[in-house]
Amino acid sequence: MRLLTIVLAALVLLIQYPLWLGKGGWLRVHELDRQLQAQRNTNTQLKIRNDSLTAEVKDLKEGEGAVEERARYELGMVKDGEVFVQIVDAPKAVASGAPEAKK
Repeated sequence: MRLLTIVLAALVLLIQYPLWLGKGGWLRVHELDRQLQAQRNTNTQLKIRNDSLTAEVKDLKEGEGAVEERARYELGMVKDGEVFVQIVDAPKAVASGAPEAKK
């Protein structure tokens, strides 16, 4: 009777092995689920980026405002009759009479 119990316990353990550690086991399913979620996050981020680029391309093809903006800021172009004014912040003055910090 004791031998039969040991044999049955061993068979139960052998049946459980593929369920937990086999090719289609729970651990493998959990790992694949994690990879799937990571890929979905990546796809969502790339879709947002693609939608933004698509909108920018559409705006560049159909509207003049975007083309003018790029020409002004990236190429420094101006329209006829416009005057380009560039305001530069003055560098901060260093006090000439201030003592230097000693270390």
